[in-house]
Amino acid sequence: MKKLWNQYSYTIILVILSFTVTFVLLGNEKKELKDEFVEITVEEGDSLWSISKEFSSYHELSPGEFINWVKQNNQLSGSHLYVGEKIMIPVLTEELQFSKQIASSYNEQLD
Repeated sequence: MKKLWNQYSYTIILVILSFTVTFVLLGNEKKELKDEFVEITVEEGDSLWSISKEFSSYHELSPGEFINWVKQNNQLSGSHLYVGEKIMIPVLTEELQFSKQIASSYNEQLD
């Protein structure tokens, strides 16, 4: 056994290090919220409730769950929003873009 270790110790260490580095790099490959979810700019008259209703066809959360998600992921302490403020909402970017493409192609067919 010792002879085997002496002969292949560098190879064994290299293989173990390679696996370790691979798993560490794969674990750090998290997408940021900005890449995954839609960011909107708050407009006059917007509230968390109205935004939840406006985007209700793009998420499966109740209005309360939607509001809690927005508060938690945007570090909002209350429900008050400011005009011009940018907030992340729990609507996947891909889903919203796909929906807009369908609506756009449908409108082109009507013209």
